[in-house]
Amino acid sequence: MAEHVRVMLTEKEVNARIQALGEEISRDYAGKSVHLVCVLKGGSFFMCELAKRITVPVSIDFMSVSSYGKDTKSSGVVKIIKDLDESLKDKEVIVVEDIIDSGRTLSYLMELLSQREPKSLSLCTLLDKPSRRVVDVEVNYTGFDIPDEFVVGYGLDYNQKYRNLPYIGVVEFN
Repeated sequence: MAEHVRVMLTEKEVNARIQALGEEISRDYAGKSVHLVCVLKGGSFFMCELAKRITVPVSIDFMSVSSYGKDTKSSGVVKIIKDLDESLKDKEVIVVEDIIDSGRTLSYLMELLSQREPKSLSLCTLLDKPSRRVVDVEVNYTGFDIPDEFVVGYGLDYNQKYRNLPYIGVVEFN
């Protein structure tokens, strides 16, 4: 089955929104340091761009979880592939995710990280599909609400392809 990618959000639109998110986080955390927890692999592109636009001190760590495998829909089973390297105790933590779909993965992850005693715990996502939500999850910073389409680019992939696209596109199958 062949696929092609249709542009949903241009590179310019994505960059402008990340700039605005960086400014909002910088205001909210003025006088503090933030610890960004990137959800790999997709979140890495977004987190790097976001971190460059945050003006308060930033530290980072990475975590890898999966509920997709090679499918285009969440399996509902969350698996931790790589845990954090640093403690979250007493840190102002912002979990940075590429996309929130059903909410299962992020709900599980936020509960797990809250048990590690951060001073605060917030969630920032580049893309949100609220129409697909199965489990409630509080999102503190959202780049874009998008419709229920399978998207790629800016770190998001389809079977490990298209992560390097500088825009958000929709995978369409022929």
